[in-house]
Amino acid sequence: MTALFLPCASGVESLLADEARRITGAAVDSARGGVWVEGDERAAMQLNLESRLAQRVLWPLIDGPYRDEHELYALARRVPWQHWINPEQTLRVEVSAQRSPLTSLNFAALRIKDAVCDSLRESAGARPSVDTRRPDLPLFLFVGPDHATLYADTSGDALFKRGWREDTGEAPLKETLAAAMLAAAGWQGRAEDGPLLDPCCGAGTIVIEAAQIACGIAPGALRHFAFERMLPFRPHLPAWRELQRTARERVHAPLVPVYAGDVSFRMTDFATRNAERAGVLGAGIRAIEFKTADALQRLPPAATGTLMLNPPYGERIAPKGSRGGATAAPAGMAREAFEGGGSPAEFFNALAAHWKRHYSGWTAWLLSPEMKLGGLMHMKESRRVPMWNGPIECRLFRFDIVAGAGPGARARPSAEQA
Repeated sequence: MTALFLPCASGVESLLADEARRITGAAVDSARGGVWVEGDERAAMQLNLESRLAQRVLWPLIDGPYRDEHELYALARRVPWQHWINPEQTLRVEVSAQRSPLTSLNFAALRIKDAVCDSLRESAGARPSVDTRRPDLPLFLFVGPDHATLYADTSGDALFKRGWREDTGEAPLKETLAAAMLAAAGWQGRAEDGPLLDPCCGAGTIVIEAAQIACGIAPGALRHFAFERMLPFRPHLPAWRELQRTARERVHAPLVPVYAGDVSFRMTDFATRNAERAGVLGAGIRAIEFKTADALQRLPPAATGTLMLNPPYGERIAPKGSRGGATAAPAGMAREAFEGGGSPAEFFNALAAHWKRHYSGWTAWLLSPEMKLGGLMHMKESRRVPMWNGPIECRLFRFDIVAGAGPGARARPSAEQA
């Protein structure tokens, strides 16, 4: 048993801790930027296959104090590398630093690579090669002010790369962030959760994640992982095939409908193709209903449900057929201004008015870097959850929609108010 480290976006740690316990049943400790999970090779395989929130699954190899690159080399030489890689295989070293005294992270990566190659040359008479694209042994080095930890990256490609995304729009949302939004809202694809609608779906990330949850599809079911080529995992590959088989057998028809739309025909076409590759839209399963429509005009597909969106700006929310130059976005908005002459404030105000007229009884969750979003919408949020969209600090706002609530009116009280 070892303590696996699962990094995640800031603000997602508690959600990831709950998910890791659910997947493995093991002890989990939250840390800044991730969680530690007690586990073995099977747990590492399960987490890669099933985690929607983790960025990677890292296997600790060694840690200790350091002052310079030479001490990093000495630290790495203490790892029995012949158990992890042979000369016919390849490796790659990535480095992440926080308040490190090192002047060159590239030189730190080079010294770790030297330690692996020197060790193999001494034990096997030959050294492995470097492959920066698809290495057999991806290594991840974290260096702090005076302490370093070296990991084997059992994931390889970051876990947000589910294997189905080929068509994207501008600034696509990462799958792990979409999953975090759903987890924060408590939407688990159960019948009691009710329908879900993203009226500004873009390339479909949020609704595809939701549809896979509703159908019981594992997020890693369509891709390969680095551990499949690692020497310590070779005896466990039969168990890996069994985990994959079990995941395939549990897939079922959705228990709740998922709806999506976008004002852009191009984006709904992208989203439809992505959904087909993700296994949630095809002959066997039709878990998402797509419709090209203006979010300011679309009527609710059900009496009640959950609205979940990462509101876009630009052509995707400009009314179809509109023309005109872009206007400047107000301070605090992290994206480009609207096409068609409208402003973000005008869009959000119109969106809120549309919801109050037609979506009474629905709950809306919006991810935005605009900290005063409630004011723009003339609605009072009942909850706001800190989240980071890459380097952009955001909030996931919850609004409980009340019919005819005027400007400044409070949202309906929420049991989850925080």
